[in-house]
Amino acid sequence: MLVLLLGLAMLPSRTGDAGAGLPGVSAAPPERFDAVVVDAGHGGEDHGARGRRGVLEKDVVLDVSRRLARGLRRRGYRVIETRSDDVFVPLEKRTILANDAGADLFLSIHANSASSAKPRGTEVYFASMDATDDGARSVAERENQVFGDAGVVGGNVDPLVAIIGDMIAAETMRESNAVARLAQAQLDRVDRVASRGVKQAPFVVLLGVQMPSVLVEIGFLSNSDEERALASSDRRSAIARALEEAVVEYAERYDVLRGLSGVNR
Repeated sequence: MLVLLLGLAMLPSRTGDAGAGLPGVSAAPPERFDAVVVDAGHGGEDHGARGRRGVLEKDVVLDVSRRLARGLRRRGYRVIETRSDDVFVPLEKRTILANDAGADLFLSIHANSASSAKPRGTEVYFASMDATDDGARSVAERENQVFGDAGVVGGNVDPLVAIIGDMIAAETMRESNAVARLAQAQLDRVDRVASRGVKQAPFVVLLGVQMPSVLVEIGFLSNSDEERALASSDRRSAIARALEEAVVEYAERYDVLRGLSGVNR
């Protein structure tokens, strides 16, 4: 993760410290939260999970992602969708779209599956090379299968650059954790079923983006009740609204920390 985030060390900060401390150079004003990447998992030939009734992950998450994107645009945010149709989008294109857009948040939407029909509930993940538990590691391995060796970075890193990268990664992880907890709190209101909580795992799709990022598992297609619910327009709308509220909460937090509270969008 650190190597993938090192490029940030060479870029001007969005928090207004670019040029700070240099003679004759004024710090740029802080920028408010304005851009979100909505990443619908899988797509095209990559179906993702499949429920017993034939509901496909790629279809469910695309619909939820579209609803979320529309809601955020109505709120005045700039939204970048990694896919808006039933197509497969490679990892490198997803991360390039996010990083080139200079987005403030990356939100990847998926649906879960298990070997047993019993597990149910939502989970929200942020990226870490250390998984919370074996279950989190298994989810990451399943979602990472489509990428193969993509995103694996090796080679030697300059010690100073590594230290800078470590600092950036730590801050990004803290912010990702904050987003994940806001998202899980909102999702908890959608269903009376207890959520499975906030976890961390090495998701490839999260490791390459240069911004806070979370992956949301919106339910288990392997559970017949949740498959039936996720097939309904009402449940998909409720999930999209919950995630929209979480983004708005995080955006407000982001702006307050930069002294931009109350500024019109």
